[in-house]
Amino acid sequence: MPKTRRDSGLAAINKALIYYETAGEGESFVMIHAGVADSRQWNKEFAHFAKSYRVLRYDMRGYGKSEPVDGEYSHLLDLTAMLDYLGMDQPLIAMGCSMGGGLAMELALTRPSKVRALIMVDAGPPGLELNVPTPAKFAEAEKAYQAGNLDLVAEIETQIWFDGTGRTASQVDPSARRLVYEMNRKGLSHDAKRLGKRLPDTQVPAVARLSELRIPVLVIVGAHDTPYIQAAADYMADKLPSARKVTVDDAAHLPNMDHPDEFRRILATFLDGLAS
Repeated sequence: MPKTRRDSGLAAINKALIYYETAGEGESFVMIHAGVADSRQWNKEFAHFAKSYRVLRYDMRGYGKSEPVDGEYSHLLDLTAMLDYLGMDQPLIAMGCSMGGGLAMELALTRPSKVRALIMVDAGPPGLELNVPTPAKFAEAEKAYQAGNLDLVAEIETQIWFDGTGRTASQVDPSARRLVYEMNRKGLSHDAKRLGKRLPDTQVPAVARLSELRIPVLVIVGAHDTPYIQAAADYMADKLPSARKVTVDDAAHLPNMDHPDEFRRILATFLDGLAS
């Protein structure tokens, strides 16, 4: 079997150094991590889908190996610059989890010729406001953050986002849980540097432009995620005629890390449908 072509490095983009990895050949498939993770969230998917696609994963500014820098920035401008830097000019498949899903949707709306399919993993349209209960642990995490106890913040947020509603740490994969904690703790340490000012990615939030999304959309949600994410998944399934919603029963906010085999099968079914 021939070796899969791989590349990685730090791209000088918008006055920052953004870490990226690419692998494989063929149609471009971009994987954007959650706000409590970094590009390592996609370890298994990156390796698997590089057999059939040219896959890109990267650390958003202020996450993983992408250090924050002073000055104004936009995650969307960083992403589009990264695609240009790598010469990913053809229509691509964009997959994002949580905040990364919102970013993928903004890319599809602002550069419609660039995205031919969208995968929203435990995410919602940017700007969507819903009247749903907020888990009590959110206040606990905020209190720990104000006290400067970033270790405790990372643990509470791992309980919220990886253990999820109705599950405990003893019911999830321990190695995946450790990685989630580590990725989030790294992001928190970057955030504590207080460098950079994030600007809105677009002037009009995506939720007001959903009617413009005419591409296939896959909505994946973990059954143990927060009430907001559950409701956001239902909202997209209702408002987007081209959307298909799939629930992963024994998963929370990062279902690909909970059940990578099941997650891959869900993606494969969707991707095979695009090719037919």
